[in-house]
Amino acid sequence: MKICAIICEYNPFHNGHLFQLQEAKRLSGADALLCLMSGNFVQRGEAAILEKKLRAKHALQAGADIVLELPTPFATSNAEIFAKGAVHILSSIPAVTHLAFGCETANKTAIKLVAKSLNSEPKEVSERIKQAVAQGKSYAKARSDAWAGFIDLELLCSPNNILALEYTRALYEKDSSIDILPIKRIGGGYNDKNLQGEYSSATAIREGIKSGADFEKSLPDFVKKDVPKSLENRLEVLEKYAILSKSTEEIKKVCDCTEGLENAFKKAATLSKSFAESLTSARYTSSRIRRIALQNLLKIEENLIRESLQSPLYLRVLGVKKERSEVLAALSQSSFPLLVRAHDEDGLTGAAKKCYEADIFAEKIYAIVYEKNNANKFI
Repeated sequence: MKICAIICEYNPFHNGHLFQLQEAKRLSGADALLCLMSGNFVQRGEAAILEKKLRAKHALQAGADIVLELPTPFATSNAEIFAKGAVHILSSIPAVTHLAFGCETANKTAIKLVAKSLNSEPKEVSERIKQAVAQGKSYAKARSDAWAGFIDLELLCSPNNILALEYTRALYEKDSSIDILPIKRIGGGYNDKNLQGEYSSATAIREGIKSGADFEKSLPDFVKKDVPKSLENRLEVLEKYAILSKSTEEIKKVCDCTEGLENAFKKAATLSKSFAESLTSARYTSSRIRRIALQNLLKIEENLIRESLQSPLYLRVLGVKKERSEVLAALSQSSFPLLVRAHDEDGLTGAAKKCYEADIFAEKIYAIVYEKNNANKFI
């Protein structure tokens, strides 16, 4: 069996995602589509607007054959770790032959060339990045400026292109046989907050929910009934409490919490503004600030992330089509254990056990974030 994988969040699932799934199936010629999806918290450092089992159901209705959960320590991390974690999971499955992803520049050759260049960064470029960061630039801006004149900068300046490069870099580092399948995005851009009719971005749809705008044109019919009417939650309150309840030494154990940011978080926790409003700057992006606050709340420390990237983990099934039992059989050939039924996780040890426990803790926090009376609904 040949499987084409897609790394996703589906927050929420929209028509652009449906197009991507259809193209991935057509272009890969694979026997099955596997979605490796973030759980209840996503890479922007936010709570997903719909819980993971429901988003997995949408993916299956759209044409996916099986949905696995991307472990929370990876799903809530920066682009590099997000990609490395996902590739770590997928590379354990012999049947996965392709990794499909949406990007602004769907040029397979260019993506591979730039990814190889980034994996062998010249000393001159490394020094430029270091100097620019010291001068107050964000790492992303410093990197794109430092590589000017060396590579096509368009691949370093667009969100999905950046993820495409990180996926490809991770595959090279793993010496993986999985081939990339870039698919040209259609409709609104990743950060586009304006609705674009039938093909709006997930960002624009979430903004539309907040403002009361008509976003339903961008959603498949099977998703519309499940999208909430409000995006209010208690995440920010919980994050501030978590910061105030910990020492600066504990806070700085979170990935990307460097350069004294732990002290800034302590001060910002007492203000009426959100952490993103208080601490975002040219040097620190709002996404980085939100991720630090979220991972602190979820007790995800950098040591756990690093250990998980180097250790055997697990394949946790969120949903599978009943008629595709052969897909489960293919996944059972993975070097990682397959978690399908209750208590399958009982045999986990080491980093895998700690990573799984982080998933469970995140589920409980998610239930509190949205004030759900029955926390077990999400487990």
